[in-house]
This record gives sequence, C-alpha cells and structure tokens, in this order.
Amino acid sequence: MVASLGDAKSFKNGREVSAWLGLVPKQNSTGGKTVLLGMSKRGDSYLRTLLIQGARSMIYAAQRKEISDSWLSRLLKRRNANVAAVALANKNARIIWALLAGDREFRSDYTTVVAYEAA
Repeated sequence: MVASLGDAKSFKNGREVSAWLGLVPKQNSTGGKTVLLGMSKRGDSYLRTLLIQGARSMIYAAQRKEISDSWLSRLLKRRNANVAAVALANKNARIIWALLAGDREFRSDYTTVVAYEAA
C-alpha cells in the first residue's frame, strides 16, 4: 500500500484514497440529482483485490467468533457478504490512509472521544 500510494499526505482525506483505489460507488450526477451506481473499478486492481480478500478473511473470522455488537456483524445482518467485504475494504483503506498521513502506529485499543454537552 505504501509503495502504491507514495506520500499519503498528497490525498486530502480517506475518501479520496478509496476513490483512487476504486472502492467507492460510481457516481452519475446531473441537475442536482445524484445517482450512485456499482463499484467504480478504477485505480490499482491488484491492491483493491488484496484489500477485498483481506476483508473477506476478516468476515470469515468474525463469523466464527460470533460477536454480535461489532460494526461488522451489524453490517452483515443488513447486507450481502460481498457488499460487506467491499465496505470493510473501504474502511480499512481509510484507516491505512489515516495512519500513513498522520505518521501514527496502529493501536487496537484506540477509541475516539465523543464530547457530550450538558443540556
């Protein structure tokens, strides 16, 4: 991934990386009406294939563990396994971009802090 992306900071955000890899829906918009089609299949097909195969193996492992409250298990209840694999590959590509662009290491215990206002 590092060799294909080069400098991750050249992309504005993770969605640009996903679009560059072809992991987002093709868009056909006119007159303010947005139509989302199937996966665009642009970009590096080998890298996209590796990300999707990695996502499929994560889905297989998650189904064996049967964790019901995870993001992936909720997605699998709503969508086909192939659609979930592409969505997970998209999410992984965005995480990889965030790690590369921010010069950070992956931490499995990392959580985002959500601030709640007292009403």
